[in-house]
Amino acid sequence: MFYVGVKHLNLFPQKTKPKMSEISRNQGVLFLRNVNGEPKWFEDDDEDNDGKYFGEIENGVPDGQGTFSWSNGDKYVGEWKNGKPNGQGTYTWSDGTKYEGEWKEGKRHGQGIYTSPDGEKYVGEYKDGKIWNGQGTETLPDGSKYVGEFKDGKKNGQGTFTFSNGNKYVGEYKEGKTWTGIFYDKNGNISFKRVNGKKR
Repeated sequence: MFYVGVKHLNLFPQKTKPKMSEISRNQGVLFLRNVNGEPKWFEDDDEDNDGKYFGEIENGVPDGQGTFSWSNGDKYVGEWKNGKPNGQGTYTWSDGTKYEGEWKEGKRHGQGIYTSPDGEKYVGEYKDGKIWNGQGTETLPDGSKYVGEFKDGKKNGQGTFTFSNGNKYVGEYKEGKTWTGIFYDKNGNISFKRVNGKKR
């Protein structure tokens, strides 16, 4: 299954055409609003609807270090390039959910840490805004924990899942489901095995 609670971002605009007076980099304030369904940067604001950026600006768009706040309370602090989060940055949702890590062209991309107020946590790789392939660690609110391989946002490959009661599964996952491996009780005794998705 796809990681529960991961939120998607698609709010960042393409680079707007700069004015001649905006060619050099400087500190300033910009506002983001939708115009005909497309997000664009402006120097004047509509406080009820616009998102607000403060930081380095180049060619009329955020470029360098800066902070962006949405009217709903969401916030991004970090590096920007051509008007989009790019590099290291932290996005905090209004409910306290947080992503800290690498960004590329406005999307979570690279190594990152995702945490939610109820205790969910994922540490690992992202690509194009989604949990991706490779090693990662997922911690759930009840204290259970998965350490292992992911593919396309799902547990896939070798991994270990430790339940909150101390029981454990060690083995292979396929598309988020236990596939071939062994379930142990909290004392390390074998409870049962699973082969090709079936209990044995």
